[in-house]
Amino acid sequence: MFRKTVFWMHLGTGVVVGLVVAMMSLTGVLLTFEHQLISWADSKSWPAPPPQAVRLSVEEIAASATASGLRAARITYYRDGDLPVLVGAGRRDPSTYVDSYTGTVLGQPTNATRELMATLTGWHRWFDADGELREIAALVTGTSNLAFLFLILSGAYLWLPKIMRWPLFRRRLRFDRSYRNARERDFYWHHIFAAWSIVPLTVVIATAVVISFPWANRLLTGLAGDSPGSPIEASVIEVAARRDSLSLDALLELVMAQSTTWNSIALTLPETGSEAVSFEVDTGSGRQPHKRSTVVLDVYTGNVVGFSDFSDLPPASRAISWNRYLHTGESFGFIGQTIAGLVSLASLIMVWTGFAMAWRRLIVPLYRRR
Repeated sequence: MFRKTVFWMHLGTGVVVGLVVAMMSLTGVLLTFEHQLISWADSKSWPAPPPQAVRLSVEEIAASATASGLRAARITYYRDGDLPVLVGAGRRDPSTYVDSYTGTVLGQPTNATRELMATLTGWHRWFDADGELREIAALVTGTSNLAFLFLILSGAYLWLPKIMRWPLFRRRLRFDRSYRNARERDFYWHHIFAAWSIVPLTVVIATAVVISFPWANRLLTGLAGDSPGSPIEASVIEVAARRDSLSLDALLELVMAQSTTWNSIALTLPETGSEAVSFEVDTGSGRQPHKRSTVVLDVYTGNVVGFSDFSDLPPASRAISWNRYLHTGESFGFIGQTIAGLVSLASLIMVWTGFAMAWRRLIVPLYRRR
């Protein structure tokens, strides 16, 4: 009786949220390599450096950005020297690209790829709705994510054969060369795609629930705990031992030399009279928080006086950072993104086969009775 109840709840839930899940799955597939596609499109938007051009100093870039009305508190450099620098007020504030050779404010690039990805993201999150409708649409997609999580867990229960024997398991783990009819094909495809994608798909959906609902976010941070991380403390150096302070460019070159695997370095401009300068070094794709570290250099000696990495953050902060990029698979780089895209495609196939089976079970008998 319990198994039958779970089955009908599974079928009913799938019918109700199936189209929304299909929309999120399809857009999820198309957004699999969003970051790489945007970077590729943006690279064609930037002007080529003039011949034998010399990059401006940090102070000159900051002065040029400030003169254009920007708040230059943080400047991000990329390993590819032809790319512009990113200037902004901080990590969570809007940033703008600036040509590091001319000081020209380039702004955010506009191209068809960015517009397409923005539209797909809007559909993925809230049906690309605006205004008050966006909040309602976000609630629909969030609720559908929660329902999809139930479908995965209840489907796992229903998938287990009544008799725990290897031949029955094997039949629901691999494709046959041919099936007797479309009904049998849909049944086995529904189970096979679910079986092979259940672990990563559960991660993708559970992280989406955390993103969608504040209560789920609080639950995650509560489970992670919120003990403070290790703060960065600059060593105290006697004033008598100080020399003239090093330039920001010299300090930047020291950080670049110390971290040979860096992909981007964000320099936080120090306040007047500051004795240390902070640099955030990213050795990953920019979407892997566990590959970021912060290095603090003494402005007089260039010595490292502070260091902090991902493990020093509060547990709650680490959990939220991991959750965001686990959803897209980007925490594990290209392989993680590929897996996330494949399970999104698998969920699209499961929706199709699920609707086909529901049609045969619920609608076809009505025609037969007539």
